[in-house]
This record gives sequence, C-alpha cells and structure tokens, in this order.
Amino acid sequence: MKGLEFLLSPPVAFFFFLAIAYLLYALGNGMAPKLNRTGGKLTTYACGENIPGVKVQFGFRLFYTFALFFTIMHVAALVIATIPIGKIVYLAIIYLAMIFLSIMALISRS
Repeated sequence: MKGLEFLLSPPVAFFFFLAIAYLLYALGNGMAPKLNRTGGKLTTYACGENIPGVKVQFGFRLFYTFALFFTIMHVAALVIATIPIGKIVYLAIIYLAMIFLSIMALISRS
C-alpha cells in the first residue's frame, strides 16, 4: 500500500475516528461542571411529587389480536390467489364468507 491508501484502510480509519471520539468525550468531560451528589438531585423529578416505583406488567393481548388478524388475512389471500378458475370458484365464495365470519368474531371479542 502507498502512503495515503494505508491511512484510508477500514481498520486504521476506525481506530483514528475512535481516538477522535474519545478525545471529544474527554474534552467535554473536562468542561462539564462537577456533580454534587445530594439526595434530591439523584431522584426522578415529577413536578415536585415523590412517585413510588411500581413494577410495570406488559400485556400482549392486543398484539395477539392483530397478529391473528394478519395471519387470517394472509392465509385467505394465499388461498384465494391459488384457486383455479372453474366450478370451484363457488367454494372460494364460501371460503371468503367463513373468513369474514372469523374476522367478525375476532373483532367482537376485542
């Protein structure tokens, strides 16, 4: 490699920019005011109120409803798209009616 091509290689450029980022971090850390560790400054702020910590319980019921809707619609589209043309088309209409009823049951359950 020639002189400048070596400096532009990915590993050398990575470590060069890593060093620049560390220097900027050290410069900012040096200019920042020192933190006085008092009790009030280390707590969360909520308009002057003390808020007790509570455990958050996530629920996925709404996600499962949308996932089931998504699955039903994609399977229906796949089945309808692969039905051959002919007398079997009447079965496709019945199939679409069943899909409609299952979507209505899903919506009414939510």
